[in-house]
Amino acid sequence: MNKIVPIKPLLIMLYGYPGSGKSYVARQLTGHIQAVHVQGERIRYELFEQPRYDKQENAVIAQLMNYMTQEFLAAGISVIYDTNSSRAAQRHMLRDLARRLKTQPLVIWLQIDAESSFLRTQQRDRRKADDRFSGTIDRTTFDTILSHMQNPTNAEDYVVISGKHVFSTQLSAILKKLNDLNLLRVEDVNSGVAKPELVNLIPNSGRVDLKRRNIVIR
Repeated sequence: MNKIVPIKPLLIMLYGYPGSGKSYVARQLTGHIQAVHVQGERIRYELFEQPRYDKQENAVIAQLMNYMTQEFLAAGISVIYDTNSSRAAQRHMLRDLARRLKTQPLVIWLQIDAESSFLRTQQRDRRKADDRFSGTIDRTTFDTILSHMQNPTNAEDYVVISGKHVFSTQLSAILKKLNDLNLLRVEDVNSGVAKPELVNLIPNSGRVDLKRRNIVIR
């Protein structure tokens, strides 16, 4: 099977309501695009036995994701940055990182109505690959997240896909955008290009004790 190897590395960010299908699209994309999947909720699951989803814990996750992303991009490896890039400032920081490393940032905006999206969050099944690391979310939290989201603007490179379409249709829209950006080429996935795995970057020392503040990332 051939994978798509961009002309230059990509930093793909995801934007959409909780339950819109961001992790599903990210996972599926790794089967079609030569990229590493940096998954925020997986990192949280690996590090914290009982996640609190508070500001301090979120900061640790963000630091690790950003560090890993920088290392991959610097090595010329595309990254699918799998967390909700819901704030303009966050996306601006990631765009600056990508451009410093001569890579192409792209936001994938999954659009779906709020009620369908919330219903999906209530039907998550930890036995499924895309739900395994997902946390629970109530209506108040869901509405709060939506109230703080800042849509991508024309200053950003983004592509809109429907969160209700099948992946083949979503992929077509993404590839069209990449083609418009003159970034496409195809190589055999077995050509010997190494694909680092996310799990190899998770510390082997066990869970994180925030009270000890034993993670330092520079």
